[in-house]
Amino acid sequence: MTLTTLSPPLTPVKEVPQSLRVNGFAIVSAEDVASIAKIPLSVLMNLTQFWEGLPRDPYLKDGGRYRFRRHASYEIKGDALTLVPHRAHWQSVDYNALHGGIERWFEPSQAGLTGSSAWQSLLLGIAHLLNSIKPVNQWFVEAHQFRIDTTDGIGRPTPEGAHRDGVDFVAVFMLSREGIKGGETRIFEAGGSAGLRFTLTEPWSLLLMNDERMIHESTPIQPMGSHGHRDTLVLTYRSNGFQDSPTRSQQ
Repeated sequence: MTLTTLSPPLTPVKEVPQSLRVNGFAIVSAEDVASIAKIPLSVLMNLTQFWEGLPRDPYLKDGGRYRFRRHASYEIKGDALTLVPHRAHWQSVDYNALHGGIERWFEPSQAGLTGSSAWQSLLLGIAHLLNSIKPVNQWFVEAHQFRIDTTDGIGRPTPEGAHRDGVDFVAVFMLSREGIKGGETRIFEAGGSAGLRFTLTEPWSLLLMNDERMIHESTPIQPMGSHGHRDTLVLTYRSNGFQDSPTRSQQ
């Protein structure tokens, strides 16, 4: 079977800041992601091992068993990256009508990942790039490891539909696609009708978006054989503190 995918229009790394300013998004090749992180691509590729054995997401309101994830939170100030005590992921219903308004406590990212110099260089590299567009004193960053699989025949990367995340910038990295079809990325102008659709396939390629300007979603995936999955990393960067429940709890 031959599957037709729409190739993403890549942005040369030197043009990424301008593209974010003018278009509200940029799509970056894996080689350029490694350049932003200032590490060899082969070292970046080694991080993909931490997507094996992710715990199942227990909060899916559609009853699905297709999403697995881990979560970590950071503060970045200049060149200082600080892993903060584990905290809940929370969004208001304004940004996530399906799963908003509740504290979701996901299992923390593995120490082998968070302690990796390559991982830390990646988070700092994206922060430094964003500082060239929006200089801030401090970034509040959430990192989400996702695996969407086809246990039940279909997996939904964005069950909440087209959405914004309530942050300044969103970085979506494609890590792997194994034995699937679908998973098309769609982005739209929040204040207009223009949009773009494409399929990220290159491991560690990146969609970087201004969340105030762009709405995004990914279409469901289906297996091409008996089983398949799609792994991504989502980093969100917010300049005015973490999103927290008004009745924040501690775990």
